[in-house]
Amino acid sequence: MVKDLKDELRPLILKHSEEVREFRQKHGSKVVGEVTIDMMYGGMRGIKGLICETSVLDPDEGIRFRGHSIANCQLVLPKIPRGEEPLPEGLFWLLVTGEVPTDDQVKAISREWAKRADLPSHVVTMLNNFPPTVHPMAQLSATLTTLSSQSHFAKAYAEGKPKKLYWEFVYEDAMDLIGKLPIIAATIYRNLFRDGSPVCPIDVKKDWSWNFTDMLGYDDPMFTELMRMYLTLLGDHEGGNVCSHTCHLVGSALSDPYLSYAAGLNGLAGPLHGLASQEVLLWLNKLQQDIGVDVSDEEMHAFIWDTLQSGQVVPGYGHAVLRKTDPRHLVLREFALKHLPEDKLFRLVSQLYKIVPDILIEQGKAKNPWPNVDACSGVLFTHYGMTEMSYHTVLLGISRALGCMASMIWSRALGFPIERPKSMSTTGLKKLCHSN
Repeated sequence: MVKDLKDELRPLILKHSEEVREFRQKHGSKVVGEVTIDMMYGGMRGIKGLICETSVLDPDEGIRFRGHSIANCQLVLPKIPRGEEPLPEGLFWLLVTGEVPTDDQVKAISREWAKRADLPSHVVTMLNNFPPTVHPMAQLSATLTTLSSQSHFAKAYAEGKPKKLYWEFVYEDAMDLIGKLPIIAATIYRNLFRDGSPVCPIDVKKDWSWNFTDMLGYDDPMFTELMRMYLTLLGDHEGGNVCSHTCHLVGSALSDPYLSYAAGLNGLAGPLHGLASQEVLLWLNKLQQDIGVDVSDEEMHAFIWDTLQSGQVVPGYGHAVLRKTDPRHLVLREFALKHLPEDKLFRLVSQLYKIVPDILIEQGKAKNPWPNVDACSGVLFTHYGMTEMSYHTVLLGISRALGCMASMIWSRALGFPIERPKSMSTTGLKKLCHSN
């Protein structure tokens, strides 16, 4: 019999909680870094001020999930029989426990999420009555906010349950939330783009991604494989990105997981965060309108320079932390090279990959001239027929729930307090500078 994830987690929490307690007793006063005025005005970039147990983003190596690189996750995380891409269920187990799961453990998570997928009637009614002018991300966020009425954690807190048990109720909410996300997202998609046709029933014998793509209405097995890969690759990105940090911040006030992740989704919906893939597709469409698809490298080189000299950027290039090509982009690129090498948009992306970094290096402004994960993700979805760009961020929202919920379980397990950094005014900073 496969041991339940929650049961696996209990001894790990006890052990790690004691490790953290002893570590803080011994090194709690250790100075980790310094904060400059530029950092304060510059979006707090580079300030070390958060704990994230699930993943760490290295400028040179990219994201590591519990110490595992993207390449290693591709190798060790379980896949479906004869499948090539890792299952998101395996990533969630890894993020929560720090251990690579077995095939049976992953199948158990798939069944558990499928069993938790049903939506209460008032949520279904709300989903089916959104006007088509409401953005898919706004619909997703509003639906999760409404699901707060089903929160185990909110009920436990109201009943005065002890703090040491908070994580158990957050765990139940996290599993429910992740289990319900595909049917919520599929309903939004079909209401907006498929004339409101109903989603098909969930198959409890299938994995999370298969059920999601089936409910969306896609039956190409390679699209399902792409979805498995994408939902895994983007499942977490340490704690400082807008979505993850917002979820952590709101959760630190002991808001339940539904409210917390809904807040994170509202951040993810911003054009500087989760809408980046859409921005790439819009830019590629403009490029085709201006110079065509089959253009020479010389013509492309001139177009890129004209773009930069006009004060615009090349979407899909650069990253706030990374200083090399995003390893997630490399995995998506390998998938495309194998399954859609002649796709016109992908060939255009490949041509840009060959030309843009050298131009950005020559220009000298970009700290990272290399492509990020958004440079080709939308191109892959478009190839398989998902041309509705406004929906692509919803896919990222489903994926990122894995890391945010894993982190929230641990935040409550470790008893993290409400987050409250100190702010200063420009006047105060001037006084500080003059006094020194």
